[in-house]
Amino acid sequence: MIRIKNGTIVNEGRKIKADIIIDNDRIKEIIPEGIGNNYDADSFGIVINAEGAMVLPGIIDSHVHFREPGLTHKADMQSESRAAIYGGVTSVFEMPNTKPQTTTIEALQEKQALAREKMHVNYAFFPGATNDNLDELRQLDIHTVPGIKLFMGSSTGNMLVDREEALDGVFALAKEMGLPLMAHCEDTGIINHNMARVKEELGVDDPPIQYHPYIRSEEACYESSALGARLARKHGTQFHIAHITTARELSLLGGNITGEATVAHLLFSKEDYDQKGALIKCNPAIKTLNDRDALRLALTIHNSQFTVHSSQLPNDQTTKRPNDQTSKLFTIGTDHAPHTLEEKQGGCQRAMSGMPMIQFSLVSMLSLVDKEVLTIERLVELMAHNPATLFGVSQRGFIRKGYKADLVIVRKDAPWTVTKDCIQSKCQWSPVEGKTFQWHVAQTLVNGQIAYDAGKFNPNIRGEQIKFRGI
Repeated sequence: MIRIKNGTIVNEGRKIKADIIIDNDRIKEIIPEGIGNNYDADSFGIVINAEGAMVLPGIIDSHVHFREPGLTHKADMQSESRAAIYGGVTSVFEMPNTKPQTTTIEALQEKQALAREKMHVNYAFFPGATNDNLDELRQLDIHTVPGIKLFMGSSTGNMLVDREEALDGVFALAKEMGLPLMAHCEDTGIINHNMARVKEELGVDDPPIQYHPYIRSEEACYESSALGARLARKHGTQFHIAHITTARELSLLGGNITGEATVAHLLFSKEDYDQKGALIKCNPAIKTLNDRDALRLALTIHNSQFTVHSSQLPNDQTTKRPNDQTSKLFTIGTDHAPHTLEEKQGGCQRAMSGMPMIQFSLVSMLSLVDKEVLTIERLVELMAHNPATLFGVSQRGFIRKGYKADLVIVRKDAPWTVTKDCIQSKCQWSPVEGKTFQWHVAQTLVNGQIAYDAGKFNPNIRGEQIKFRGI
């Protein structure tokens, strides 16, 4: 058994000083300070002294691109799940735009088989919708996938769903199956028009990166998100808008429509393109300082109700449901999307979009806690409790007796700076390189095993396939 002693647990909206007893892969007991227990020192194989530290549920990143199979020159399951461990992330939901794309049952099963051999964290994979794969999606086992991923804007391959009939069918199917629909919302027609106009006005083939938020504009995001919101309300589909970037889109949220913010869009604004260049190029684009500050405010503002279909919730998960909370944004993910440095060269046309963020997502958000953008209790809701609740994760995302022992212990002490030699992602760069943090991840536990301990990584740890909706 493992004992985590003297730590301050942050869980379900409160902080308590307590010990956690772990037996095999489960939390056996939570013993508040001052409460006696029947354990003696010989009961434990390992004791972790968390005095002065915060003990959080392991972070669930519901939006990552690990690039395997087919794009492993950028990243792979082993390298990126290692980076996750270093960052206190214990579970990930991976996106379907790999090669081959995860748009068939066969491709999904092949990914799951790879993950069993390679993933250091717990894992699940989004199947992707296309204009013509509804019959394939109907065969999904709803207990092994978090939901369906929909690209309502530019995407690789054939995953752009742009036919009205097909879109309507995807929303109807997701409702029928009781699955959340998570969507990338950008209007391709508006983007293409903006790109052509900027190229013509500047007389260049590859506009400077500073034009990225004007090409992938507020209008492009809002029009696509608004279409998705209309379809979600028509069908009653649980609709989760990924990586919201504009203040205007926040007005669409409420009821069965929830929103995700990504760490990059909470950290950066268009003023940062001058220094960071294409390193912070992503889709949707990082936009204005006003948009960034609106997203930050929406992490905590209370003026809208959310609901989640009961069929999506595990039988034992009855507290902290989305309809008990009223903040605008419901989850924080990373959209972790590594590219090589060579692929990030160029401007709006040539530089690839996406950045590696998973290793530094938790410490970045803790830095916003220090700036009083949100509380640490709210951070835990957005990065652990709410992803578990929204997608119906079974027995993870909370520190509860009988739940899987996915935990992260964080400390705030001597400042440290992100340098190239500490980056674990295969691409070996980060947009926060050079940034100094005071918080650091001290230990990460996955299924009751110590995967990371004060700079030491256990490469033998393997995560489990996440189960959903009550099993």
